[in-house]
Amino acid sequence: QVQLVESGGGLVQAGGSLRLSCAASGRTFGKYILGWFRQVPGKEREFVAIITGSGASTRYGDTVKDRFTVSRDNAKNTAYLEMNSLKSEDTGVYYCAARLSTLPIAVTTTTSFRSWGQGTQVTVST
Repeated sequence: QVQLVESGGGLVQAGGSLRLSCAASGRTFGKYILGWFRQVPGKEREFVAIITGSGASTRYGDTVKDRFTVSRDNAKNTAYLEMNSLKSEDTGVYYCAARLSTLPIAVTTTTSFRSWGQGTQVTVST
């Protein structure tokens, strides 16, 4: 099972940008689909983005489409979430998650992911 560690969160003003990283252990990183989710207290974890093992295909949640970009560097066992034009409603704890590529990336439920990182806080101030 792959282990994940997120980093790059912090405080940013509305309209600004941040890049989150998700570092993974193991030698088979490219076999895993990676997802990004976020959560605020009292709400369910929300799907943000997903990327296939090769990085060739991606999907985004409706609230972040055209502002966020997910990518990965399999040689570095790392995935990224580039966040631009940040809004106050983007505030939350951001998690990366991994699963083997047995389900298509159209499946974006939290229950479809087996491995999760500890999360990194993103706060967008107005």
